[in-house]
Amino acid sequence: MAHLSITTAAAEQIHRVLDERGHGLGLRVSVKPSGCSGYSYVLDFADEAANDDVTFEEHGVTVYVAPEALEMLDGSEVDYVTEGLNRFFRFNNPNVKDECGCGESFSV
Repeated sequence: MAHLSITTAAAEQIHRVLDERGHGLGLRVSVKPSGCSGYSYVLDFADEAANDDVTFEEHGVTVYVAPEALEMLDGSEVDYVTEGLNRFFRFNNPNVKDECGCGESFSV
């Protein structure tokens, strides 16, 4: 069975954005072919669950993963980090074999 973990920082940010939006079920994660290394993460907020979504719950939040992304994301940790003035969700993904120099895409 696939596994995806959610850090406390990521859960707090998901809660914060859902509260600001006033609606939504959680964070939706998928991947798409993109960039110089092959794939990029696609993040959105889920307002409804798709029948084939795989869900992961931790720290009171739910992350919805598209089934076609599940194998690439298995074992990943969703984190929310601050680097300088930038704040963003980061995926600590053990399946990544290579990343592009700008960090926007990866290969598995």
